[in-house]
Amino acid sequence: MSAANGPAAGPVVETRDVTRYFSAGRDALARQRPVLKAIDGVSLSIRRGETLALVGETGSGKTTFGRLLLGLYRPTSGDILYQGASILDRKSAAAKSVRRQIQGVFQDPYSSLNPTMTVRQLLSEVLKVHQVVSREDRTQRVEELLTTVGLSPAQADRRPHAFSGGERQRIGIARALAVEPEVVIADEPLSALDVSIQAQVLNLMIRLQDERGLTYLFVTHDLDVARHISQRTAVLYLGRVVEVAPTSDIFAEPLHPYTSALVRAAPRLTTQRKAIKPALTGDIPNALDRPTGCHFHPRCPMAMPVCREREPALLQLSGGRTVACHLHDPQLQSTVS
Repeated sequence: MSAANGPAAGPVVETRDVTRYFSAGRDALARQRPVLKAIDGVSLSIRRGETLALVGETGSGKTTFGRLLLGLYRPTSGDILYQGASILDRKSAAAKSVRRQIQGVFQDPYSSLNPTMTVRQLLSEVLKVHQVVSREDRTQRVEELLTTVGLSPAQADRRPHAFSGGERQRIGIARALAVEPEVVIADEPLSALDVSIQAQVLNLMIRLQDERGLTYLFVTHDLDVARHISQRTAVLYLGRVVEVAPTSDIFAEPLHPYTSALVRAAPRLTTQRKAIKPALTGDIPNALDRPTGCHFHPRCPMAMPVCREREPALLQLSGGRTVACHLHDPQLQSTVS
């Protein structure tokens, strides 16, 4: 697989201190509506041609971050850049370009496809909206897309219900590729599929990246999937980045206790489910009532008094690694020693 060979290129997509807050239901006794901080100051870059895996438990903010890049949500604050230009000004050339250049493959292939349309209609509609090819060439282009993702052009006039889950996800991938994007946001694209076909879809996405030079943000809760497809991995916890590193380093030597727990619990990608060891004790805290200091300290076996009091900074380390943990803060360690 090509995942081991990282690209040598600058960022194509970048976020700078991005937040996304949601207002929760108002408590009858509360004066202000509580705020859920789904994404809380995330700065990440995705390099051209690479796969960046975004991992974390349910409720960590992974899907929200992907939707921010797709323009389905607008940030509460911060900036999102595509090829160095902000895309938040909807009238800018960068914002218009990004609608075509950043496409999504979604978690549930059953609900992401219009059940009343045939596959030909689904793909032709995308080609029409984005004016990718002429009307006369749409039929040929639809057949090429189906062949590319391992389906037969003879299936083009079937509706989504006639396909298996794996085939529907292939249709979703074909729809994303229809406009010839540079970046694909894949939001848990394997989780709704049978285990026996997850590897097939994963290998398809790796092949397409090799052939087309695609850049992926691959959102997943499964670290073994991240191991197979990504060059770098970013770990989210309660809307904050706690670690970013080359994927091989994440598995060889995770630095953050949360990352370490996820790695220990990661199942292997096989055709049979194996018992998964619990990653952590306790549940992820309520995002509306976050712990003070380091949000992870109530579940951390290595928590220190400072972890309850002070939020750790995201430290830049050697080897292209960053970590937000007091255990790796040289200034704190010098005072302790």
